[in-house]
Amino acid sequence: MAEQPKEIVETILKNLGFDCKVEEHFLEEGPLLEIITDDPGRLIGRKGQSLVALQYLTNRIIFNTNPDAPKVLLDVSNYRLNAREELIRKAKEAAEKVRRWGDIVELEPMNAFDRYIVHNALKDDDKVETYSVEVEGTAKKAILLRPRQSRQE
Repeated sequence: MAEQPKEIVETILKNLGFDCKVEEHFLEEGPLLEIITDDPGRLIGRKGQSLVALQYLTNRIIFNTNPDAPKVLLDVSNYRLNAREELIRKAKEAAEKVRRWGDIVELEPMNAFDRYIVHNALKDDDKVETYSVEVEGTAKKAILLRPRQSRQE
């Protein structure tokens, strides 16, 4: 039987020399593994890059043994939760500008997971629509917010 996500993360972190504990939680989106450590900065990395890389590696290992497994989310010291709340706040502020002034607002380039959070946070806004656009020189995409076009048939 394949290893469970929690054991995979614990093994990776142990081999990297981290002394930590992993707690497993279950969300609608899938399993969330909360890493508890005295040195969260090293695991999070600059702008969350180490955490993103660790999550990617974990999911690649899982998908190699079970392609139907749900994607695992990793968090350290509530970094993802806080970053998600901040991203939603920025998206709602940008949406308010669109509603108020009718202008197009561009958010900074972001990875696919962050774009998903923004699109999802604004999906029910009947005055604003969002779409992703390529950003030259990077693999990331930016999100444009604009007034929702009314459909007339």
